[in-house]
Amino acid sequence: MGVPEDLLAAAKQCLSERGYARTTVRDIVAVSGSNLAAINYHFRSKDALLARAMIEVTGEAVTEVLQAFPDDSNAWLEPFWAELIESFQAKPMVWRANVETLAQAPHLPDVRASLAEGQALAQRELARRLPHQDEAGAQVLLTLFIGLLVRWQIDPDHAPAAHELAAGIRSVAEAVAG
Repeated sequence: MGVPEDLLAAAKQCLSERGYARTTVRDIVAVSGSNLAAINYHFRSKDALLARAMIEVTGEAVTEVLQAFPDDSNAWLEPFWAELIESFQAKPMVWRANVETLAQAPHLPDVRASLAEGQALAQRELARRLPHQDEAGAQVLLTLFIGLLVRWQIDPDHAPAAHELAAGIRSVAEAVAG
């Protein structure tokens, strides 16, 4: 990797470990092994570097969500949630940085636009993979996913498991249909 890539990787790590507000240029430099001038040279500012890192981590999250959807569209609900929860456990840096991105998006127009674009892509792709090309179902899944992500970041020991989510979704669907 080169210096810009090292800085981006360090910024993602700092977002995950320290959050946006507590990350300093010295933190990024220490993690990346580069120097202070490199941030301004390659990204103009710490804020621009962190914004770029948040945009990239959003793309990583969208990829994880889409990869979680199983090939068998007949039995997908519980495996989808199980795969996402496994990703939360296997790639905590990506997901912590994404929660930080959600928190910062209202204040950073470029990040907000990228996040909205990523959510729209995820929703379209989920709808395409659902039986009957279900756009409304994809919107609900994406909304539930964001809530699950936040719950996992706050209290993973008490966040619902995949089978509990699947059962709960079925229960709500039956109650609404009934």
